[in-house]
Amino acid sequence: MTNWAARLFAKAIDRRLKILGVSSGQLPVLFALGDGSALSQKALIEIAAIEQPTMAATLSRMERDGLIERRPDPEDKRSALIFLTPIALQKAHAVRREINAVNQAALADLGEKERETYLKMLKTVALALERELGE
Repeated sequence: MTNWAARLFAKAIDRRLKILGVSSGQLPVLFALGDGSALSQKALIEIAAIEQPTMAATLSRMERDGLIERRPDPEDKRSALIFLTPIALQKAHAVRREINAVNQAALADLGEKERETYLKMLKTVALALERELGE
């Protein structure tokens, strides 16, 4: 049931992201930098909990598409900081709205207490799986 629900969530979110010209692989970067902050690639990898080659490829595509820009890190000249471009910042806000809409639709048939219980249980399951995987 969890897998089925996850696939349906992903499908509903991907449908809305496609209209915005964004892919689900870009979500960790959009969420991490959506407040206008800047981070190094290493920090993004840690936040997103994805492999370095995957992050490098995602950032390259986002740079090609004009969604991010890299600027020298004033603290470490060997490193660069990654910023969302103004258009990507707008998209990040739209992405959050769309994902919130999907979440609201998914939980619409649950009462307030049921939502709280469901989200608490889901978090408990996720934390147990992280422990199992050593993450």
